[in-house]
Amino acid sequence: MRALIVEDETYLADAIRTGLRRETIAADVAYDGTAAIEYLSVNDYDIVILDRDLPGVHGDDICSWITQHRPTCRVIMLTAARSLRDKVDGFERGADDYLAKPFEFPELVARLRALERRAGASHPPLLESAGVKLDPFRREVYRNGRLVRLSNKEFAVLDLLMRASGGVVSAETLLEKAWDKHADPFTNTVRVTISNLRKRLGDPWLVHTLPGAGYRFGEPQ
Repeated sequence: MRALIVEDETYLADAIRTGLRRETIAADVAYDGTAAIEYLSVNDYDIVILDRDLPGVHGDDICSWITQHRPTCRVIMLTAARSLRDKVDGFERGADDYLAKPFEFPELVARLRALERRAGASHPPLLESAGVKLDPFRREVYRNGRLVRLSNKEFAVLDLLMRASGGVVSAETLLEKAWDKHADPFTNTVRVTISNLRKRLGDPWLVHTLPGAGYRFGEPQ
């Protein structure tokens, strides 16, 4: 999952980003509404965590923009506006969820996971393939009953590959979904992460390289 945090309180925005990264959620931050529209115009986000009272473009207008231009992107409004009228107005503008400040971080993560499940209803909560079981909510991976300990990035990459159901996932897509806007498109970090993931999963390798195309998860063909 890749998220955009739109929040003008710098400390809060950075704290949310740090917490989400620990949950293997790649996250970018826009500190005002104008920057948010710029990010949304060039990046494919799964979820936007959106404050309402923003400098530049107002959060309500951003929500309406997302509804029109990024219909598959989910929006959770995270704002101090907590009256019933505020919440109803947020939903009417296209928000998928609404969480009032102050809030508890575990609740925010739980709501993000719930939105992710709703957006990908065809994907089972527990991913199973080629003897590997991946639980995205407990963040546990087993191969043939053996617990496999992965780093956050390794887990995120494996999750993306398994969700592709045997399809090929490009290195560019892995960078976009598992890292953030600061990732260097010319870096070898994807290759290194794939190499480490193979070693942790063990033999025979289940992550295969298709030169010029990307990576595929599954039994050797």
